[in-house]
Amino acid sequence: MSHPLSGQLIAFGDKRPVLGPQTFLAAGARLVGAVTLGEGASVWFNTVLRGDIAPVKVGPFTNIQDNSTCHVASDIACVVGAYCTVGHQVTLHACTIGDETLVGMGATVMDGCVVGNQCIIGANALLTKGLRVPDGSLVYGAPAKVVSSLGAVERGKLRASAEKYAKLARIYLGAAASD
Repeated sequence: MSHPLSGQLIAFGDKRPVLGPQTFLAAGARLVGAVTLGEGASVWFNTVLRGDIAPVKVGPFTNIQDNSTCHVASDIACVVGAYCTVGHQVTLHACTIGDETLVGMGATVMDGCVVGNQCIIGANALLTKGLRVPDGSLVYGAPAKVVSSLGAVERGKLRASAEKYAKLARIYLGAAASD
């Protein structure tokens, strides 16, 4: 009988994925090379995190949803902070996403971008190479621009979004354990 994650965790040379406790990988998710998932992180259906030429690091209780891609450049890692929500079909390429940030569905974040803590990146936004986004910003458009600052209420909801997905992942983990 094969390991339940057989085919989902793929070594690249001497680089191997490292999973924190209570992480969840949905069917079709692939982690390649130097990928690290923090405690309670979840990677959803058909998502690829590829740390072949530099590391991919995903913080605790962060979710990377269906059909998304996280990749790197030769000298730039892809780092996603704690309690982040990365929506469906997002591309994160050699960038840094701060804690408690939501990246909307279909967004693309390019090489060298640094997104601060507690930000919202709107659906289908295109963050071009090297863009810096201050903490607490609302960003949208293609090319993306900071359009406003988030209020305390909006910022307070960002962690809750990630916590909902962490709870959902625990339900999936429980279902898998009972199979």
